[in-house]
Amino acid sequence: VAARTMAFDIHRKCYSERICALADVSPELFGPAVSTGHVVGKLGVRAASQLGLPAGCLVCAGSHDQPAGALGSGVTEPGVAMDATGTVECFAVAMVEPVVNETMLSNNLACYPHAVPQRYISLAYNFSGGSLFRWARDTFGESERAEAERRGVDVYQVLTEQMASEPTDVLVLPHFTMAGTPHMDPNPVGAIIGLTLGTTRAQFLRAVLEGISYELKLNLDILASAGVSVREFRAIGGGAKSDFWLQLKADMYGRPVVRLQVAEAASLGMAIVAGVALGIYSSAAQAAQALVVRRETFLPDPRRAAHYDSMLARYRELYPALKAWQRATGFRHE
Repeated sequence: VAARTMAFDIHRKCYSERICALADVSPELFGPAVSTGHVVGKLGVRAASQLGLPAGCLVCAGSHDQPAGALGSGVTEPGVAMDATGTVECFAVAMVEPVVNETMLSNNLACYPHAVPQRYISLAYNFSGGSLFRWARDTFGESERAEAERRGVDVYQVLTEQMASEPTDVLVLPHFTMAGTPHMDPNPVGAIIGLTLGTTRAQFLRAVLEGISYELKLNLDILASAGVSVREFRAIGGGAKSDFWLQLKADMYGRPVVRLQVAEAASLGMAIVAGVALGIYSSAAQAAQALVVRRETFLPDPRRAAHYDSMLARYRELYPALKAWQRATGFRHE
């Protein structure tokens, strides 16, 4: 993934001689950089027999997983973003021209070539995405696991059924492992703030999902201040199966969230790339328009969206406050 080596010139689409010189590395050490979908050769007889494929298959360059998912979500133009929920929670936005300004740089938001030719992409992500929900399941969901087994349904469905139906005032800072953008902190502090004797289990469980989504809402506002706007999200990954979570996201972001026919959009994105390489489609954008199918759209509730907007100001203060406490006390993740 050439553009994520920190040695690649995203404007000239080649390795930067200046950066390589500063690191005392020869650009010749890198393999040749080609765009996603570029045909690099054909499958030889020996490899074909090992893979169970016909010899002569075209071999084309693939992509980083998140740009692949963005392409498979139809995120080929500005204004639409992919929201992928797996172990990591990530959204990706497309750009016609690279956006590299002080806001992007100071918040660790990279910009590099998209899987779609002549487009660029930026990612915002939180390492504690689905993994934090799994922690809640394993730590507090024993009865839900038993109920799910009895009913023959997914345990996460039972967990969301037990969650509060309305937004909470509990704030979960979801950095139970490394923090992603904007902090890029390998040793952050996770926290649950605002518990009282009146806090219910249903509210606590909902607050876990809210904390994951607050972190992405924080990134969404940063992107907007950098000049990158989003009017709609396309949801993919395991989290896209949950109506509850998609509605919470729509309310949190204040924007529509669309569930797609194919949740495994990265695989679809690479199938699109192969289709273009074979000449089945004239372009990645044309293929995405033909193959990406919308299923349901979750619209934000204005009242809940207003609540989350007001709570974001409190949430924004948590990381710097706890980071200062961490420096003063020497607390570290074990």
